Amino acid sequence: MAKLLDYCVLIRSKNAGPFTLTFDFMFKSLDALRKVEQANLLTRELFARLYKVDPDAITLVFHEAALAAKVSFPRPHVQCDMEDGDCYGGQQYAPLMDLSV
Repeated sequence: MAKLLDYCVLIRSKNAGPFTLTFDFMFKSLDALRKVEQANLLTRELFARLYKVDPDAITLVFHEAALAAKVSFPRPHVQCDMEDGDCYGGQQYAPLMDLSV
């Protein structure tokens, strides 16, 4: 079975300011984006479960013209707080790459 990474040229996470974490999914083609969207793989519920966030606080957008999807939600700790384990938010995407589509 194909993995999410097989449909994307880039999967990344990063800060969107000190209070928000964002994920970018850049797809190889419009067909790849549509297949992932129709598979209902990237959902608020998935991110809520993986990152322990209230699903109502999650923004999820598929953008066909950009061949991309974006997910954003509040960081569990303010950037660089003593309890912040990833100051730049750049390592949070790892559990998503091997999701089966």
